[in-house]
Amino acid sequence: MEWLERVGRLRQWSRSGVRAPHKPLLLLYALGQFQRDEQAELRYSAVEGSLQRLLAEYGPPNRTTPAYPFHHLVSDGVWEVRTDRGPGSPGSGVGELRASRAVGRLVPELRRALVREPELLGRMARVLLDLHFPPSLHGELCEAVGLELEPAEAGPYAGVLRRRRDPRMREQVLTAYEYQCAFCGYDGAIGAVPVGLEAAHVRWWAFDGPDDVDNGLCLCALHHKLFDKGVLGVGDGHRIIVSQEFVGRGAAAREYVVALAGRPVIGPQPGAEPVAHGHREWHVRQVFRGRPRGPVPAGLSGASP
Repeated sequence: MEWLERVGRLRQWSRSGVRAPHKPLLLLYALGQFQRDEQAELRYSAVEGSLQRLLAEYGPPNRTTPAYPFHHLVSDGVWEVRTDRGPGSPGSGVGELRASRAVGRLVPELRRALVREPELLGRMARVLLDLHFPPSLHGELCEAVGLELEPAEAGPYAGVLRRRRDPRMREQVLTAYEYQCAFCGYDGAIGAVPVGLEAAHVRWWAFDGPDDVDNGLCLCALHHKLFDKGVLGVGDGHRIIVSQEFVGRGAAAREYVVALAGRPVIGPQPGAEPVAHGHREWHVRQVFRGRPRGPVPAGLSGASP
């Protein structure tokens, strides 16, 4: 439990729900490397590009550098850095890490614990995923860092989590939005069972987002993933915003993503709480990428570029 508690309490800069998953991303990457090669060392100059891509795709909207977690993760007791001059990180500057040929790896005590208890690696990874990222991104994030995890099990790692999810939220949100996607209206079902519809947290659960209807949207699987990746958001007047950074040249991308810009959110039904302003604002600041596109003129959403 000691190692699970340690990774569950990584020291991170935080203020008013600001996302700062730099250390968790580096640690997930290091666990993926360890799973493939227990002796692997991560030379900063060799992994900088991979870490930068992870931060760009799964980190906060503001640009940052992988040098920051490479240096500062040392203070959490799970990571060590050495250079040509010996043990110890030279600092958090990119130039310093490159010039000193800095190499990082999990601390020896943790490496021994992972060898002694093979299931510990998966438990650590799940703590990091649950505390810092929404479930819709867990699978692809594991692929991105090269982690292969067994199906989740109830285990002692669950005690590290700050709180439990409310299993009733999904049904409450889907009911409030009358079992249709709030962005596109998709309402597929097999018999009486909805398929491809999910309850999305607007302010992520990992960042103290409550399991309440006013923090939820009923979204189809496609739009849920795009919402959590920052392609889509909800702006003023509960209208859909689409990131200018999204590129989709085909007719499907234009119809199902670009054409959503400026459209009103569908639902919730009268009497149900719409998404609270504070939760919408958090998502726009911490998840949405770049600036919103302007609305697509009527009749042009399916036109050729």
